[in-house]
Amino acid sequence: MATTTGPCRLSPSISTGRWAAATAMLVAFAISAAPHDAGAQGGERSGKEVVEATCSTCHATGAQGAPRIGNQRAWSKRASQGLTSLTESALKGIRSMPAHGGDSTLSDIEIERAITYMVNQSGGNWAEPVGGLTPAVERKGEQIVKAQCVKCHQTGVGGAPKIGDRDAWIPRLKQGLDLLVRSAINGHGPMPPRGGMADLTDSEIRGAIVYMFNPGGAPEQGPSTALPAAPDRNRQIVDGTEIYLGIVSAKSMAAQYSKGSKESSMHGGIPTGKNYYHVNISLFDGKTRAPITDAQVEASVREPVSGGETKKLELMTLNNKQSYGNYFRMSGTNPYTITVKIRKPGMAGAIEAKFDFKPY
Repeated sequence: MATTTGPCRLSPSISTGRWAAATAMLVAFAISAAPHDAGAQGGERSGKEVVEATCSTCHATGAQGAPRIGNQRAWSKRASQGLTSLTESALKGIRSMPAHGGDSTLSDIEIERAITYMVNQSGGNWAEPVGGLTPAVERKGEQIVKAQCVKCHQTGVGGAPKIGDRDAWIPRLKQGLDLLVRSAINGHGPMPPRGGMADLTDSEIRGAIVYMFNPGGAPEQGPSTALPAAPDRNRQIVDGTEIYLGIVSAKSMAAQYSKGSKESSMHGGIPTGKNYYHVNISLFDGKTRAPITDAQVEASVREPVSGGETKKLELMTLNNKQSYGNYFRMSGTNPYTITVKIRKPGMAGAIEAKFDFKPY
């Protein structure tokens, strides 16, 4: 996750005191904000347990028209509706299936888990929902860095500060860790929003930065209380859909993707004029975090004086991740309102999310 447009080095004579102070600051934060392991919620059954006890009566063989477990074609169509929609159908009952699958003792979360299990046994890759008393499992800084950030930060590609290079990281921390996290969230220079992993939470990005600054000493666990996370202005959840906004200048896109590459030709090509930005929207099911790639997405970008424009966001692939994007011109110093409208298959109307952005 490169956070400046180029390398910024301190003199080799940097004092041990400044290094120690910076390390202490980050380690102290990491200890207080480290994620906790999720524990099982007493009394709640897993998806597999519910399926074996109840759902398999019909879904194991496809009796009475039920989609058979393992039938990818039958389940892929249903999975595209999302967990929220499927759960509502199961709770109310649909066609030959009675409400709650015929077992009134099942809780909503147990039904969600059963659906997730059947989807995953049929080619899906959903995360099993956690209960209200079970904290979601956050990925650790080291895990994120090794899975994604090393692609640039291991060798310093595009001016990315190398992992563990204290001379390169300390200048970036002069204005505080929060500003560095915000830069990584929005994307900066050749680095895409959220380092190319749209489902990273703000806290996970923070943990990755802490690890890259001090890979030998960043703790993995802390006490039972964590500092409250700041609101994420680039993330919203609307009607069970998790929506992430990312914005990178066209100039940065041109620097990262050479002419003739597939990425450089997206949306008719990278604009060459001034004040153009690539607006990117990533969508996930709010419960399973499965990516949503079959929606119709439109964005309206406007500011009070000059107005703006509305465009369809096209499905695209960047860094092996699918999302939606297009280029918009945003000039001046006034803040823009970005209104995103999303239509998913099987939904009667569109959902809407609004974000604020100030050109840089």
